[in-house]
Amino acid sequence: MPSPKEISTLLLVQRAPHQVEALGQVTARLRQEELVEITRLPTGSSMPLLTRKGHEVLRRLDAFCHRQLRERNESE
Repeated sequence: MPSPKEISTLLLVQRAPHQVEALGQVTARLRQEELVEITRLPTGSSMPLLTRKGHEVLRRLDAFCHRQLRERNESE
């Protein structure tokens, strides 16, 4: 299970990958877990992108959050 910092980095990679340090420590950990990959842009710079596994982790997290919210609303 990714740490909160890793989850926030995954979300940032999904929404604004140009704002993520491609060679940073958290990104390296996410690469190790095969949640992100690094691509080379035509400009020569590197940018992280989500892998299928990374997309799946975020999809499951979103489903879990929605389920929790529904359960909370039903119990009120």
